Amino acid sequence: MSASTPRVAVVKFASCDGCQLTLLDCEDELLGIAGAVDIVHFLEAGGPVLSGPYDLAIVEGSITTAHDAARIRELREQAKVLVSIGACATAGGIQALRNAADVQEYASVVYAHPEYLRTLATSTPISSHVVVDVELRGCPVDKGQLLHVISAYLLGRPPRLDSSPVCVECKRRGTTCVLVAHGTPCLGPVTHGGCGALCPAFDRGCFGCFGPADTVNAGALVGRLRHDVSPGTVTRLFHTFATDAPGFREVHALEEVDP
Repeated sequence: MSASTPRVAVVKFASCDGCQLTLLDCEDELLGIAGAVDIVHFLEAGGPVLSGPYDLAIVEGSITTAHDAARIRELREQAKVLVSIGACATAGGIQALRNAADVQEYASVVYAHPEYLRTLATSTPISSHVVVDVELRGCPVDKGQLLHVISAYLLGRPPRLDSSPVCVECKRRGTTCVLVAHGTPCLGPVTHGGCGALCPAFDRGCFGCFGPADTVNAGALVGRLRHDVSPGTVTRLFHTFATDAPGFREVHALEEVDP
């Protein structure tokens, strides 16, 4: 690679690696990307592990330790453009369930020697610690969106990401509303689009893995869901992939109010 070739790093924090695997699953497209950039740090894919600076840093995972909090600040200083990908990196992930509980109690149940564990009381998104240039939602992130963002960077233009909720995507593909037609609990009205309404297309309710939409009226949806499921079930629906994201975290307080 020449000195002018963009240097790219793909970095993992607390996560399952699924979003990095989405990049590897791009297969033929990945060959084109690899030919246009110099991938200098991508542990999941093997190869060299080189220090910054980086022209583009793609980050998966949430911040759950003091060490990672320091590491993301260092990465931000080294990266011209920083893109966070997936529910963990953009909303704290499933591990953010700890944010409303006692993490030490959790540790004592899970680990034989919790005294050796060094962890924060919270799991937080990358944007809680540094400035993020682009966020891609999902668990895992959508392959098409990921390729679009990388291509936009290489072309020197900002990415064009649709911020419509999942309900709009259902309409675009002609999918019957599972909430209205069948009473299936669905978070589509309040969930950020980008998945192509995958779950409703298979007669399943949206699980909210892309996190809250830009404008969320959770109270209205909670009122509708109460017709079909118990109050505790409504809370659990919101407290999964993006449990601590603004717009979703407030549902617990709504559920504490007697309907």
